[in-house]
Amino acid sequence: MSPNISAADLEALVVQLTSVTTRREGLSRTAAATLSRLATAGPARLTDLAAAEEVSQPSMSSMIARLVDQGLVLREADPDDARAVRLSLTPDGQSLVAERRSARTRRLNTALAQLPPGDVAVIADAVPALTRLADALRRSQKEVSR
Repeated sequence: MSPNISAADLEALVVQLTSVTTRREGLSRTAAATLSRLATAGPARLTDLAAAEEVSQPSMSSMIARLVDQGLVLREADPDDARAVRLSLTPDGQSLVAERRSARTRRLNTALAQLPPGDVAVIADAVPALTRLADALRRSQKEVSR
């Protein structure tokens, strides 16, 4: 680790950036993350979503029921296992995820426009390394969950 940054500093920054760029707008963080996961990864089983979001199956089931009632998630028979249910986004769910992403992008663009060009350049230069860090964290999380 570089002497200029500690893991604690980086974690605090991630929490702060997440807090200021993500507005709940009627959704819990878990619900928003689940909708985003379905938008990114496609249809999934409830058990897989619960594991990915690190919540119990009953909690995920309850939350999915609310999202279905809100018209954001669709339950379908899993084509690979007739006993299982596959969850996917409805068109309204896809629109909501797209709107939330667009709003975050606008907030970030507004904030970046207020920074000196040198700061923006440093941030741009850091993006590849931060992407590699995120990939390493995902890989380590998968290894832990095995």
